[in-house]
Amino acid sequence: MKSNYIKQIFFAISLLVLSSCSDDFLDKKPTEYVTYEDITKTTDDLMTLLNGIHRSLYIRYESNQNENGLGGMMQQVDIAGDDVVFPATNGWFLQVYNWNGVANENAQDVRFPYRTYYRIIRNANTILGAVDTTIGPDADKKVLKGQALLYRAFCHYQLVQLFGKRYVNGVDNSQLGVPLVLVVGNEGFARSTVEQVYTQINKDLDEANTLLVGYTKPNNSHLGLSVAQGLKARVALTQGNWAIAADYAAKAKTGIALMNAEEYVKGFNDYAGKEWMWGSHINEVQTDYFGNFGAYMSRNYNSTVIRTCPKAINSKLYNLIPTTDVRSKLFDKTGVHASLNLPSSFTKYPYTSQKFLSVSTGDSRCDVPYMRVAEMYLIEAEAKARLGQADAAAVLFALVKTRDTGYTLSTKTGQALVDEIWFQRRIELWGEGFRFYDLKRTNSPLDRSGANHNSTITNNVINVPATDKRWQWLIPRAEINANPLVKQNEL
Repeated sequence: MKSNYIKQIFFAISLLVLSSCSDDFLDKKPTEYVTYEDITKTTDDLMTLLNGIHRSLYIRYESNQNENGLGGMMQQVDIAGDDVVFPATNGWFLQVYNWNGVANENAQDVRFPYRTYYRIIRNANTILGAVDTTIGPDADKKVLKGQALLYRAFCHYQLVQLFGKRYVNGVDNSQLGVPLVLVVGNEGFARSTVEQVYTQINKDLDEANTLLVGYTKPNNSHLGLSVAQGLKARVALTQGNWAIAADYAAKAKTGIALMNAEEYVKGFNDYAGKEWMWGSHINEVQTDYFGNFGAYMSRNYNSTVIRTCPKAINSKLYNLIPTTDVRSKLFDKTGVHASLNLPSSFTKYPYTSQKFLSVSTGDSRCDVPYMRVAEMYLIEAEAKARLGQADAAAVLFALVKTRDTGYTLSTKTGQALVDEIWFQRRIELWGEGFRFYDLKRTNSPLDRSGANHNSTITNNVINVPATDKRWQWLIPRAEINANPLVKQNEL
């Protein structure tokens, strides 16, 4: 009992250290209880730190309740797109929805992702800086190093997509990206070029793909080989490296089954689901109540934001989904959601989503999906279509036939097939944090016209050309003040 209590204290201290910010972040100075050396001495110690990173993906870093880890940032990048709709005025991420927050260097909306991703990077770098000399089995060191590299690559990848200009295949991507931070320390770093950032991302991913061979992860909050392959496929798709994207997506989906129609409509709230590759499980003792993903993206949690401003799908997109497609059942054109028996206090709006469901009206917990195998089918299909490979449509068919009983093998080729894949991607990955990135990587404009977006709520942000400077979010002014080496994007 005493041993378990000591372990719990140690774990709590590690989380507190991991969750601190700015110059206090993983401070190497002794605290009242432990020193930096104490928590990096053995592979068991570093495993505790790694578990702290897993946990940090769904904790509230900032004071605002909606700024809860990766789930909050997933909401941001979908809300900034065209497929998630606010049917009513709501204070949470409203400035992202109308694009004011992303163009304000003092806004919490840009500070939240910038600080959060760099916090995770710093924690990953702590493991990477200590793992080679720590005491423990080599097998454990490989697992620690592999997962830490994936976290570092993933965070740099998310950051460069938000704050840098889009990657263009075949040219010198010398445009400013984000600072590459590869060591723990308080020194400032200038912004690397977009090319340099992607070079490092791929270096980390390639090493992780080697280190994690043979590793069996205990659950889907850990990052195994399939996740490493999946992230490599994502990055390659963004860079337009089609052959690499197709190859790694095919590897990543090997041996992972797709959900059937009955499983698909159960609420997207169980990270142990057979289609999930990576996600966070929100257990009862670590819940953040009004800060959880389910407190914003579910339809059934009894909170002000869910009652008054439930998330809806772009009506123009929804009306293109065949009635034979199970994904149409994730949204209610009437807004009544009869199967949920919503209380009368819940305002009803058309086209609202019930894709994500919380545990109950009084419990906002909803596991958060970061990667599902369906995405890998879509990546492989798009990459092969771009290459003109004959089996691209067959890869798409293998996915969509499990969703739509009326779907037939597409006879389209070229851009027409790519367009069909993009449509399937929009309805398959709705609400999972991809839309803004997809618009940016494909050099597509924002187009909310002809749908259920309210121009008053969006502040008339209905159409935004692909050349608009706001596709590059502003670097937080606090970061520039602290590190003059960082140059701001165009104001």
